[in-house]
Amino acid sequence: AAMVQKYQSPVRVYKHPFELIMAAYERRFPTCPLIPMFVASDTVNEYKSEDEAIHVIERRCKLDIDAPRLLKKIAGVDYVYFVQKNSLNRRERTLHIEAYNETFSNRVIINEHCCYTVHPENEDWTCFEQSASLDIKSFFGFESTVEKIAMKQYTSNIKKGKEIIEYYLKQLEEEGITFVPRWTPPVACKLESSTSHARRPVSPAINIPDSAAKEGLNNKEILNTSGSPSEPTAGTPDDKLDADYIKRYLGDLTPMQESCLIRLRQWLQETHKGKIPKDEHILRFLRARDFNIDKAREILCQSLTWRKQHQVDYILDTWNPPQVLQDYYAGGWHHHDKDGRPLYVLRLGQMDTKGLVRALGEEALLRYVLSINEEGLRRCEENTKVFGRPISSWTCLVDLEGLNMRHLWRPGVKALLRIIEVVEANYPETLGRLLILRAPRVFPVLWTLVSPFIDDNTRKKFLIYAGNDYQGPGGLLDYIDKEIIPDFLGGECMCEVPEGGLVPKSLYRTAEELENEDIKLWTETIYQSASVFKGAPHEVLIQIVDASSVITWDFDVCKGDIVFNIFHSKRAPQPPKKDSLGAHSITSPGGNNVQLIDKVWQLGRDYSMVESPLICKEGESVQGSHVTRWPGFYILQWKFHSMPACATTNLPRVDDVLASLQVSSHKCKVMYYTEVIGSEDFRGSMTSLESSHSGFSQLSAATTSSSQSHSSSMISR
Repeated sequence: AAMVQKYQSPVRVYKHPFELIMAAYERRFPTCPLIPMFVASDTVNEYKSEDEAIHVIERRCKLDIDAPRLLKKIAGVDYVYFVQKNSLNRRERTLHIEAYNETFSNRVIINEHCCYTVHPENEDWTCFEQSASLDIKSFFGFESTVEKIAMKQYTSNIKKGKEIIEYYLKQLEEEGITFVPRWTPPVACKLESSTSHARRPVSPAINIPDSAAKEGLNNKEILNTSGSPSEPTAGTPDDKLDADYIKRYLGDLTPMQESCLIRLRQWLQETHKGKIPKDEHILRFLRARDFNIDKAREILCQSLTWRKQHQVDYILDTWNPPQVLQDYYAGGWHHHDKDGRPLYVLRLGQMDTKGLVRALGEEALLRYVLSINEEGLRRCEENTKVFGRPISSWTCLVDLEGLNMRHLWRPGVKALLRIIEVVEANYPETLGRLLILRAPRVFPVLWTLVSPFIDDNTRKKFLIYAGNDYQGPGGLLDYIDKEIIPDFLGGECMCEVPEGGLVPKSLYRTAEELENEDIKLWTETIYQSASVFKGAPHEVLIQIVDASSVITWDFDVCKGDIVFNIFHSKRAPQPPKKDSLGAHSITSPGGNNVQLIDKVWQLGRDYSMVESPLICKEGESVQGSHVTRWPGFYILQWKFHSMPACATTNLPRVDDVLASLQVSSHKCKVMYYTEVIGSEDFRGSMTSLESSHSGFSQLSAATTSSSQSHSSSMISR
């Protein structure tokens, strides 16, 4: 099987002008003592333009790869040859480097592209970026060994790249070279040339023939504009990550980890409509999946859908916790630990979990925990600024003094497990350390119930102290400064965290009230969710009275791939029979599944398709609209999309076979929102919709063709 590895570097900024960096770079050739594996290089081809603005040089480089002798023997080579083509444009101040392997090119394909350009905001600085791909087709059965060797060599060279430039800059400085003049267009008259160099930038002299003067002028214009910040040169720093920023705000990452972050972030920018999470948050998902970019992307996309569904982005600004929570939830933020991490104190033993669940229901409790986590993210960001180093997680101190059998009440434990599950899925790698203090005898019972739900990575961060052990060596003082140990733990710091206590029974709600409340909270969002099964699409009926209305939709495919259709029918479909799908027992909250199109109806006779079908992949967000041509009944349909066998081979791919074996793959989930707008309001409401966050920006008048992104909307003509 072919393995393709990709690498994309952050932007490295040198605070030196391009010309000086070039002088340093040139010193690497023909050989470089700092790269022992770079044995020799010969110039194969060279081209210089007449005005010397363009210089292209192609070299054949000889590398002594650090590989096991046996492997070299099997491969039958001592050296590996690469071809490197450097294109320098002195006028534009850019150097592009393309490199590929010549040895084993039928078995292994290595491509690398590097570029040095002028910093878009400071023309005396230089940016460097590189990207590469490695595709191993076959290597005498040693594919994975070769991959490891290649990746190791490559990443060590990435690190060296910067050192080499800095080494030669220093060498230049020692030789007294700290400035290299910029390229200037040659002047036609021999006489002028001696004086004109002193007068920079070049202004065309009077007595130069017309044509040359024009040329000179053009070059001068090019020179001036290419450095101006208004030109969109090579991407502005805001949409690219630079190496110094990563070190300061995100931490020490290996080159491959940086590459994963950059690629995942780029993928989000290209495909995700809506708010893109902060870099440190994207990084948390990568860490949670050991930098496996596909796995991280999957959990991150699920989390983004969930955030949208529950409007989590607005929790801190818009949600006020009920008074019961403010009075009886015994938890709160309390300074920070010795590592600068925000510290959250939870007096779980003092908290009446049963009372809180009975008075509030699970949803409000969950929502409260989410707001604590959102606040945690905010505090990490704050502490990163204050302490001058990356802080991406918080420490939690849980005091179990007072824990008793009451805490093992099943619904309470169930609520706790669900909360843990939601937090694990959406706030990975946020818990830096969990200190559990004063664990009583019943604790092991609770722990056996809870621990299976906790990720292994997270579990490693738990420290559990029984009784007063926390006061001894290896205890609390190792992690938290003496001045901020809370009073209830024998410290001298007044801790503002509420004491908790029993929730009065008068505040309890009846089971019915709680049921209704929970359901209401589930659908509090404007979205509705639906399940789609093989052979059982979900259909929504929209009745149109005024012929020129606009039906708009906005949906997220949470799970599986689906086909989206819109049909028109003159007559009303029969209301669906309630239990047509008893077998699937779709009674879970919001898991509705309705069929409206009668089995006896024929397409073309009883109803017609008014938009071409759109295939939507898992994780996509789709927005669109349809201007109705006739009154009557419109049916929006989300249908299960079954994968055709691989077209080229006609044999099913292994993945497809596996997918069809998994029962869960016969179920898709969609979250949708539809609205009908009168055509006269359509134009007017567009502006308000565009500014709102519901993702309808695709509908703006400008977008008449479907957009280029993965989930292009269907926009009717």
